Amino acid sequence: MKHTDWLIDTKARLKTADGKTVRVFEFRHQKSDKVLSDWAKHFRNHYCSDADIDTLIKGTGYSKAEYLTEIKFPDGKVKPGPSIRAGDFGEILVADYLQYVMNYWVPRIRYCDKVIRNESSKGCDIIGFKIFNEKGISSRDTLAVYETKAKFSGNKPKNRLQDAVQDSMKDVTRKPESLNFIKQKLIQKDQSENASRVERFQDPQDRPYKEMPGAVALFSTACYWGAPIFSTTYNERVPAFTLDCPASSA
Repeated sequence: MKHTDWLIDTKARLKTADGKTVRVFEFRHQKSDKVLSDWAKHFRNHYCSDADIDTLIKGTGYSKAEYLTEIKFPDGKVKPGPSIRAGDFGEILVADYLQYVMNYWVPRIRYCDKVIRNESSKGCDIIGFKIFNEKGISSRDTLAVYETKAKFSGNKPKNRLQDAVQDSMKDVTRKPESLNFIKQKLIQKDQSENASRVERFQDPQDRPYKEMPGAVALFSTACYWGAPIFSTTYNERVPAFTLDCPASSA
């Protein structure tokens, strides 16, 4: 996906209160109708695939656009819709970074089965898989589990990175349930081969692999306060964390 080319590593490296490094990215979008169109299709397919929407709108009285905005997408105005929408957007962008920049396989099954559109999806925010030998098991195989937090509105500083770090602690217990959910949904979609790829990571005692936890905070330009915020972030309880902070220029 070409929109990930707009995620630029600024080379700035900030430090948390306990000395962990925070990498800072900036989202520098360019004028390109083709990239924006492809990105929009990619984004909406997280909630409803183009292959299913004609069937799903039958009987609703909605056009395709109305169905997406009234049934599938979080509400753009009524609380808590805007915050859910911002959170979903951030998660999907980070998932794209993991998949298209860092070359992880990231199943996209988190948003399409929401019953209530203005609620966050449950479980780990983002899970990515890197498998080095599709025909066997490698100790180099890696499971990335990322927690994301976003702040795109307002003008008061808030340490969303600390929020992401704190919530990532829950991933220790959420990981088995999240892996099971991904596997179950892939089986339901008749993707048994992909379900088997998830299975490789469900028993780390007998089939060990590397883990890459991560915490990401996403900000609009108006909400990005840089070093003063992150210098108060503590991460001592979460080992081997990579802290990425994309700051949107939008």
